[in-house]
Amino acid sequence: MSESQPLPLAGVRVVEFTHMVMGPTCGMILGDLGAEVIKVEPLAGDNTRTLIGSGAGFFPMFNRNKKSLAIDVKDPRGLEIVLKLIAGADVFSENFKSGTMAKLGLGYPALSALNPRLVYVSHKGFLPGPYEHRTALDEVVQMMGGLAYMTGPVGRPLRAGASVNDIMGGMFGAIGALAALNAREHSGRGQEVQSALFENNVFLVAQHMMQFAVTGRPAAPMPSRISAWAVYDVFSVAGGEQIFLAVVSDTQWATFCDAFGFADLKADARLASNNLRVQSREWLLPVLRERLAARSAAEIGALFEAHGLPYAPITRPEELVADPHLLATGGLAALTLPDGRATTAPLLPLTLAGQRLPVRTDPPRLGQHNDELLAELGYGAAAIAALRRGGVIGPSSLPHGDAAEPADA
Repeated sequence: MSESQPLPLAGVRVVEFTHMVMGPTCGMILGDLGAEVIKVEPLAGDNTRTLIGSGAGFFPMFNRNKKSLAIDVKDPRGLEIVLKLIAGADVFSENFKSGTMAKLGLGYPALSALNPRLVYVSHKGFLPGPYEHRTALDEVVQMMGGLAYMTGPVGRPLRAGASVNDIMGGMFGAIGALAALNAREHSGRGQEVQSALFENNVFLVAQHMMQFAVTGRPAAPMPSRISAWAVYDVFSVAGGEQIFLAVVSDTQWATFCDAFGFADLKADARLASNNLRVQSREWLLPVLRERLAARSAAEIGALFEAHGLPYAPITRPEELVADPHLLATGGLAALTLPDGRATTAPLLPLTLAGQRLPVRTDPPRLGQHNDELLAELGYGAAAIAALRRGGVIGPSSLPHGDAAEPADA
């Protein structure tokens, strides 16, 4: 956005104690919207910095537009620094186990007394209640919240292929923070906001709960569901390729039949309406699969696109970096990883005044902003050096590739 149009949260300061995905997502959203987000990390760093496998993308994806302060908050001198930051902050965000922040002296009652205007956002596994003592993960709540049951075939519950509850839970934390900041404009006071994985998952499957309420019949898992539309499936076509095709109205059915020369199917009275076609899926889909099998995915996709019919290639995540729509619309932003390598990352899926929200700063190196933030709080160079020698803060502002100084135990 232009200098004449500052980002909507410019001037808002967020201090976050977060790790993994849920809490960092909240901070990323607020940071993308223009807030100054200070990520307080232990001296060893957020453990997602070093995850491998399916966790390797967590830190670089969810920690852009943030500053890193590496500090030992269990040391009274470190806690004093953090409290000084919070005293001038607008939002505090955390996603640690219940009671962890209170033990550190950073619970809501203590911070609200220090800064009555503070919005305090907690991201938990469960909202307060019988389950709140449990340790939750995205997969845990998907299993107990019906999503895994709906995703896999009967008898084989399967988690969704992304951290849907973590990401969406962080998004609801950000929504709550924005609502609380707006309320503060009227009341002059902050408040506590809570977001939770389990309740988020229940919200995701609410449509299936309502389906049962309306029909009296339990929703079947997606692989064995009774589809609302006859043609709404993945088709294997020439060369072993696959393509998803959808025909979801009577008008689209007529268009589909005309486009592919299926006059006999268009005239078949058994297929005259959507509901009749759904009832005919058992014999209709094999017929369509046989007729489409010799055509290429590109040919079928071109026909569907030319006639305004819904379709989709089956795309892998790594292929999206070359997606022509994302490239043409600026949906991917250049990003430098903490180790110095260049890549791209998806931006928030929205525009403001026709503009995408930019990546202003790359995911920070551990402790990259130690000196800058301490100087803002009034610490001189000698005091900062003494804190570093005492093992209270980590090394600061190291160039890419330099080895970090070992921190005291």
